[in-house]
Amino acid sequence: MTPTSSRRPKNNLPAEVTSFVDRRREVAETKRVLRRRRLLTVTGVAGVGKTRLVLRAAAQLREEFPDGIWLVELAGLTDDKLLPQTVADVLGLQDQSARSTVDILFDYLRDKQLLLVLDNCEHLVDTSAILADALLGAAPELRILATSRQALGTTGEYLLEVPPLPVPDLRHVTSSSTPYAAVRLFAERAATAMPGFRVDATNHEVVAQICDRLDGIPLAIELAAVRVRAMSIRQMLARLGDYFEFLAGGSRVSAPRVQTLRRAIDWSFDLCSASERALWVRACVFADGFDLDAAEVICSCQEVARETVLDLVAGLVDKSVLIRMDHGDPARYRMPEPIRQYGEERLAPSGLRTALRARHRNHYRHLIENATREWLGPNEVEWLVRLQREHANIRAALEFCLTTPGEAQAGLEIAAAPWTYLILTGSHREGRHWLDQALELSQEPSSARANALWTGGWIALQQADVAAGQSMVEESRALAQRLHDESAFAHATRISGMAAFYQNDLQRAVTLLEDALTHHHAAGDLAGVWIALLQLTVATAVADDPERAVAFGEECLALSETRAHLSRSWALWSLGFVKWLTGDRQQAGKLIRESLRLGRFHNQWGIAHSLEILAWIAAAEGDDEHAARLLGTARKVWKSVGTPMAGLTHLAPSHAQCVKRARRALGNEKFAAAFHKGTRLTLDEVIEATT
Repeated sequence: MTPTSSRRPKNNLPAEVTSFVDRRREVAETKRVLRRRRLLTVTGVAGVGKTRLVLRAAAQLREEFPDGIWLVELAGLTDDKLLPQTVADVLGLQDQSARSTVDILFDYLRDKQLLLVLDNCEHLVDTSAILADALLGAAPELRILATSRQALGTTGEYLLEVPPLPVPDLRHVTSSSTPYAAVRLFAERAATAMPGFRVDATNHEVVAQICDRLDGIPLAIELAAVRVRAMSIRQMLARLGDYFEFLAGGSRVSAPRVQTLRRAIDWSFDLCSASERALWVRACVFADGFDLDAAEVICSCQEVARETVLDLVAGLVDKSVLIRMDHGDPARYRMPEPIRQYGEERLAPSGLRTALRARHRNHYRHLIENATREWLGPNEVEWLVRLQREHANIRAALEFCLTTPGEAQAGLEIAAAPWTYLILTGSHREGRHWLDQALELSQEPSSARANALWTGGWIALQQADVAAGQSMVEESRALAQRLHDESAFAHATRISGMAAFYQNDLQRAVTLLEDALTHHHAAGDLAGVWIALLQLTVATAVADDPERAVAFGEECLALSETRAHLSRSWALWSLGFVKWLTGDRQQAGKLIRESLRLGRFHNQWGIAHSLEILAWIAAAEGDDEHAARLLGTARKVWKSVGTPMAGLTHLAPSHAQCVKRARRALGNEKFAAAFHKGTRLTLDEVIEATT
């Protein structure tokens, strides 16, 4: 997979998949308020269209937020401790330090003109309010647009309640009722379901009565409109009326709108086939969308044959129960939140919830295992993207393991399994969050525990928590030796070697890393061999053993398939670092530029390392202004990943020499100006200029 552009979009707003009906006044009011206020919460009953409204308004404000508009979807998030990390993930922050995520957000947002859209806050109201208040206090140009069924209740919040769509007055229904938004929505959705349908003089009164019966609630109207393929609208009105009155015990008193939506969903559910109902209920187990493979594996059962899942999904899309999220490959589907919650309520008394969540857990555990096996192969980036896309479902699988008796061992296995991605793509903070919980809950000796300990130990070392890291690694090594687990022992030994490297004990570091390499070979652990070679390349180079460093680097590079962009970019960087230390600037530059070209899409840490060495090369070749600019950009990236240059002892001497040379050539004022310019350049601009 070879991406053609690294340019990160200025927003992550989804494309509209259906037409947007009316709401001109509410959209205009949303935009007006956001220009004057910094926190706007859009409230309203379930199904009234809060999300569609704010996404339409946000899309029209793109030009007013130069640092982007970012949607943070919270419906699938149940652990409120992960709210700041969820926001950081959406913003693309890969800070690997031990700082709190809130502090990282403060630093990033401090000078940004940015709109943050927090969607579906109602189950996280208190945490959302605290975070919004803190972020607004730290970032003067930040605006927050939230949706919730209730107010966040924080200082400075402006509330905008979204009413149902206007419906005609049934005492004076005429053909001119068509312009009413509720009628127009029904007409558009019905025409999509059955091309040729239109509201005219023969049916406008019936349509108006249907919309009135549904209280103008958009989701309820959409669920009804798609039924035009199965029944006439007069049949629809009769059945809908009878059904509502039956559920209300015969009362003709207007029900609260939340009951109206509930009854509309009840009606839609009962009109589905038994197989569609079974799939609907089972699909509510997904945290944030799913693809067809997941639906076939997790939702198939006696009522839902695996080979029928595609047709059943298509049927639920036609009935507006499922929404196709994109038109990529593979296609993904999600449920509107009120429909998903309805499915959960139906699932609860069935006694199937635990078994279904276990199936869900197993599917995503296998997904992680498959991704880990693809490391060093041509599909590693595709699998990384897939893991990122399934982040919410992996979180849900971990939460199930850590809150269900007897499942903590599986939680250990899942939390530690994707170690290559955790270590090389900056998911340290959340990785440690899950590992710490799983280790606390499952303390019996096992290979899963040994693996979780060395993975957690490595993350702790990366976060400069040396004491905790070394303690975990020592426990892992002892446990692996006791269990005769060659692979876990090799990894724990390797990380002990890196701990020695960070403490500048180079001889011990190289000895331990070589020992680890031997054990990785014995275990047949190719990914372990690769990372041991990578780390040996750097360690022997710093230890002034260039011949062995080149040999290790070339062996590491040979293990990465040419299309394995993540692993290959790191191998290229390590070999380029060796070439720089040996004085071969031309070859170093070639290797580092190729590393940057391959790793520019998913690896902020690797980008920082590459920009750093390109700055050294530029200074050594007399291009001091360019060197100063590169140092400025590198500094910005180092800051974004939470790694201070002072802590990277293997890079510090060359960095100091580069700064000294460029500053002496340019003078303090010109150096500072060029450095500052580098901090203002985008990564795309710098990468395009260097590759």
